[in-house]
Amino acid sequence: MKKLFLLLLTIFSLIGCTADDETLVDYVGTWSGTYEGTEKGLWKFVVASDGKVTGTMYNETSNENYNISGFLDRSGQLTAELVLPADGQFNGTLNVEEKGSGNWTNESPTPVRSGSWSGEKNK
Repeated sequence: MKKLFLLLLTIFSLIGCTADDETLVDYVGTWSGTYEGTEKGLWKFVVASDGKVTGTMYNETSNENYNISGFLDRSGQLTAELVLPADGQFNGTLNVEEKGSGNWTNESPTPVRSGSWSGEKNK
């Protein structure tokens, strides 16, 4: 009976620890790259162990910095906002091969500006 109990306990322990529980670890760290579209520049953000994303997007045209603030889920989906002084979105996907890409929009000041971004995890 004791062996059966230990076997069942081991099986349930393994079931409770799926690969999804650990995938966020692959994304933790500093990421950077470029963006283009109606404006262009550089971006850089940090992914924390809880999935929180914070960083900046530097606009080479206007010489302004926009703050990036958002969240990354375990599948690598990034949902972030551009704030201060921007009013926009910075969304996309990061992958375990340490590459990322997505789209951005900025609605303030008008007219709306938008484009794409790409980059990678810093070594």
